[in-house]
Amino acid sequence: MAAFPHSPNSTFRRLRGQHSPAEFAALVRRAAKEIGETVSCDARYIGRVESGEIRCPNYAYERVFLHMFPGRALADLGFSPRESVRGRAAQRGPSPASASFSAPVPRSPSSAKESDVLRRAFMAGGSATVAAATLGLTLLGDNRRLPARAGESEAAAVEDAVRRIRLLDDRHGADALYRRASEPLRTAYALLDAGATRQSTEDRLHAGAGELAVSVGWLAHDSGRFDDARSHYAEALATARVARDPGLEAHAFSNMSFLARDTGRAREAVRAAQAGRRAASSLGSPRLLALLALREAGGWAGLEDRKACEESLARAHREFSRGPAEADPEWMSFFGEAELESLEARCWSALGEHARAARHARRAADLQDPHFARNVALYTAELAGDLARADAPDEAAWAGGRVLDLLGEVQSTRVRSMLAETATTLVPHQRSPRVGAFLTRHATA
Repeated sequence: MAAFPHSPNSTFRRLRGQHSPAEFAALVRRAAKEIGETVSCDARYIGRVESGEIRCPNYAYERVFLHMFPGRALADLGFSPRESVRGRAAQRGPSPASASFSAPVPRSPSSAKESDVLRRAFMAGGSATVAAATLGLTLLGDNRRLPARAGESEAAAVEDAVRRIRLLDDRHGADALYRRASEPLRTAYALLDAGATRQSTEDRLHAGAGELAVSVGWLAHDSGRFDDARSHYAEALATARVARDPGLEAHAFSNMSFLARDTGRAREAVRAAQAGRRAASSLGSPRLLALLALREAGGWAGLEDRKACEESLARAHREFSRGPAEADPEWMSFFGEAELESLEARCWSALGEHARAARHARRAADLQDPHFARNVALYTAELAGDLARADAPDEAAWAGGRVLDLLGEVQSTRVRSMLAETATTLVPHQRSPRVGAFLTRHATA
């Protein structure tokens, strides 16, 4: 039976089974890839479906869901008939094939126009080039003024911006996205400064703007703009403190710890991770605590404190083994066993145990869903570097070649820098045919 408006879709919840929302969202994305669809499904979208906020999915999601559950109709998945929601859906502007279907919000005509522009700025599909160009649009479009007070549509547009950026980064890396994402971030904070029509909307804007700051900070981080990344992360942390949002605070501290480790400030990495753990302690997400323990382990490894590093790694594994939880943040959809292995590999590498690091990096690359092309390239680049330092030059050249295969699709300064270091390490072994071929190809690339 179809779910009534805003009543929980218990049928869909049962179909999710024991998977967490993030894990189920990954299955949806994988199913979409199998049939050539593109959907930016994440844990928040699954939550909106299960809460009844999304009464009927758009046509792209419909095809994916029916592919996942063959022999069933939308009503069998707990959705309402499309004709029962079509009238209100038409008020939103974007066609069903290009935008996620969400519950309608009463709006004035001027608000409706603003919402159309906001959603078009972030919900366009297509190639990487088109997607990157889409991010170049401002949230309000050309010659648009900020509303006197932000409403639900503006809050939804900021949230959509965060999802779109994360999706594009997962597929293509940060380099082509960073500059285009900075303008939506400025507009999000301008909307926040303008105030909101109600407190719940203002809370959403704070959370959305803060998450957008973290996402843009990550794009700067991954593309080697470390000072910009530090500024964006600090902005997100300040937003979290103003809004008294411990989840956003933990996210900001997690990324600040990662940045500190990457820039050689190991003690700061430890302290930021510990601060994130304090913020996350009451959130009920073991996976978040596991990630923060791994961030702390990375800091201890940078300080060459093996005992403290091993203690943090043990804590990370204990928390991770507790499994996913309803309280896991939406942004943590990337954090699975592959990322756990990758972060542990970096710890052993920093401690000089490159063969051990290579084993974990290999597992990370093998476990990673191919949908996340940037992470596949990153983990394989880590593997190549560890193998080169572990005196396995031919294997390192093979892994480096795999990374080169991905660089046409993935644009990441961090991955390219890691591969360049591997190439330098392999120069003494250039007489090996496999190493020589890799070095020639790398130089050409």
